[in-house]
Amino acid sequence: MTQTEQAQDFDHAIKDEDIERAKLLLGIDAPASIDEFHRELSVDAIRNFARGYGDDNPLYVDPGYAAGTRWSGPIAPPMIHCALSRKMLGDPIPDDIRKATKGLFSGVHIFVSGQQTEWFQPVRPGDELYGFGGLESIEDKHSEFAGRSIIRIRRVVRVNQRAEVVAVERTILIGTERKKSRERGKYMDIEPATYTAEQIAEIDAIYAAEGPRGAQPRYYEDVEVGEALPKMVKGPLTLTDVISFHAGGYGFGPYGIGAARVGYKNRQRVPKFYINNAAGIPDVAQRLHWENEWSQSIGNPMAYDYGIMRECWLTHYVTDWIGDDGWLLRQHDEMRKFNYIGDTQFITGEVVAKRIENGNGVIDLEFRATSQRGEVTAPATATVALPSREFGPVVLPQPEEELRRKAVAMMERHNELARGRNR
Repeated sequence: MTQTEQAQDFDHAIKDEDIERAKLLLGIDAPASIDEFHRELSVDAIRNFARGYGDDNPLYVDPGYAAGTRWSGPIAPPMIHCALSRKMLGDPIPDDIRKATKGLFSGVHIFVSGQQTEWFQPVRPGDELYGFGGLESIEDKHSEFAGRSIIRIRRVVRVNQRAEVVAVERTILIGTERKKSRERGKYMDIEPATYTAEQIAEIDAIYAAEGPRGAQPRYYEDVEVGEALPKMVKGPLTLTDVISFHAGGYGFGPYGIGAARVGYKNRQRVPKFYINNAAGIPDVAQRLHWENEWSQSIGNPMAYDYGIMRECWLTHYVTDWIGDDGWLLRQHDEMRKFNYIGDTQFITGEVVAKRIENGNGVIDLEFRATSQRGEVTAPATATVALPSREFGPVVLPQPEEELRRKAVAMMERHNELARGRNR
């Protein structure tokens, strides 16, 4: 059996009954049952995560430097919650709903299309993160590329071991029917990117001009509406970049991926996640991010990045600009186009508004990643707080009281169950 034939066997249609069953989960908060790659944050984990997506900000990677900032030590980049989490103990969703929703959208290709996140607290060495949440919305639609698709918004509240709300993320998940993706083949005529020495030199010149704002405060009063932000570049995307992102901590924990016997045991646990490659060797379906042949068999011309990788790039763009004393309040981004191996993303943006919000000088940004083909692959907006000569340092935002109480209750239940396990 060829790899393409194997992929056809893996096809699953989106079923009306699955959509109706999924609606039973709307509004139900449950503890997140996933251990990520990192379970307790360390200085090394912060550094490796940041470097994994190409961020060398000394606030993250140099503890000696970070000790002299307002944070008195290293803090993690905003997107750390995609690589740091411990399983939260708690009361599961009602048993009848759990049974009714078992096996939803089995075999349907799921990818991250974007996210909207709010940040409330820094994450520091020694911290643990837990999560709770669930399905916030579901939409059934037809897309030009993949035929029928399902758009789900999943909300997760990130809480540290002190029951403080660190972040609230809303992830946009797109489920598509694999077979229709292949039959349409909308992007199959896209050719791999190639570069001349001169083009690489132009990219390198942007890298050479980049750098974090660092210790020099960017004051609210000095920012003007319409002001352009510096250009950042990410790419050309290579397999090395994908490996580095995984090495930073993303993606191995929840999927259970591992080598040799660990991989074998995971294959017994989730056999549908493993699809034979051209040599007849079972390998993870996730390899569409690094194996062109598998990606082509399900309708793409070549392997492509993770949506979360680009989200890390977009937050990197913002944190470089705001400096050590600023704070990223919230960001919304969407993955509109694929970012294939070999592609280069140029990130540009501008200031669109400024105001005073909750005692902070606040700036609204619009920015985007644009490929070497001139296509906007990831539009984004962000709101940041900057230090002010009039109002003083940035004051960290506070979540709503109801959410704070919920976080405390969830952590109390977690700790109660954890003590029971340890007796």
